[in-house]
Amino acid sequence: MRKINVSNFTLATRTTGREINRQILLNLVREHQPISRADLARRMEVGRPRVTALVNELMAEGVLCEGEAVESPRGRRPRMLHVRTRDRLVVAADVRFARTWLMLSDFSGQQIALETFDTLLDPAALTAELASRIERILRTYGQGGTCEGIGIAVPGMVDHLTGRILNAPQLGWKDVEIRAALAEATGLPVQIENAPIACALSKMWLGQREGDTGDFVYVTVSEGVGAGVVVNGQVMRGHGHSAGEFGHVPINPDGPRCLCGATGCWEAHTSNLATLSRYLGRELSPTETRALLAETPLTVTDLIMRARTGDEKARDALLTTGRYLGVGLAMIVNSINPSRIFVGGEVTAAWDLIGPGVRAEIETRALTASAAATPVIPEQGVGYPRLRGACALVAAPTFAAPTVA
Repeated sequence: MRKINVSNFTLATRTTGREINRQILLNLVREHQPISRADLARRMEVGRPRVTALVNELMAEGVLCEGEAVESPRGRRPRMLHVRTRDRLVVAADVRFARTWLMLSDFSGQQIALETFDTLLDPAALTAELASRIERILRTYGQGGTCEGIGIAVPGMVDHLTGRILNAPQLGWKDVEIRAALAEATGLPVQIENAPIACALSKMWLGQREGDTGDFVYVTVSEGVGAGVVVNGQVMRGHGHSAGEFGHVPINPDGPRCLCGATGCWEAHTSNLATLSRYLGRELSPTETRALLAETPLTVTDLIMRARTGDEKARDALLTTGRYLGVGLAMIVNSINPSRIFVGGEVTAAWDLIGPGVRAEIETRALTASAAATPVIPEQGVGYPRLRGACALVAAPTFAAPTVA
């Protein structure tokens, strides 16, 4: 049961029911496209005229479009419905410490163009660089379409209402505002979100047919470690917009120092930086870690290749990371009890090596048999999940349920 917040509510109106039905129909099209009006009527258990009226509204607004007519066992050939995506464009950015990726996609997250550049850690300089590149990528590849907005995934805590970046330890940013400046420079709406939350939104909204996505956690393992938590179909954000920061929960108070300044964080044991420093045999301070990330040509992908070609030190570093990853995932299983956990990041390419250790830690530490069996799904071979998440920041509001009460 959900309690009504009598201090912050939206009253239902005479059109609320129709708005909800529109969104139900739109999401049925998104999930099952191409789909006919007759099939929609059957799934919604309403008459064809009611479905036709809703479809006509959504087509007039440019949200749905018709495809070709298909053969039918009886009657007229139905024209199949699709969510209109191809000429609706989104610019997505994934900002990390060393590199920033920029992608132009259609409204479904399908890549049109991709580029990458060295991240400028000064917020004003990065904003100017993004604005220049966005203008150029749209001019070069965006002809014939309309850009509906810019989505940016960042490695840190974000107030999603204002877009203010509250704390991004990897970037060295605290209380940073770039959304308004980028919107002014580009003339486009801008949405900014914590990277793992963006990835979770991608799982919810960009068409993956993975079964129920009402309760799950998306864990990102890269330069940092974070989690996007979804409960009852809603992202958990917390009172101060910092929910899901499991990467900064200590799992060993005497462990290595984390980029956030604390010691023993899950991130300090599990991130790409932790894996690299373990392989190099060095425990690094946050300053040294940033320098290593900026200067070393060695990557986790390189370590995986070395492990597969007989480098036992690389293999041991990865296996240790896998065990620590399992410790943290067990913490999530016991505290949230999600239906499944997705894991994204470069280390998932070594899941055949680290997966057994991850599962062993979860099974050892989980408090019930069902919790111990929680599916953990590596996002292996999935192209740029953070960029797809940034796309979802722009696309998701189109499909979200109306807010009532």
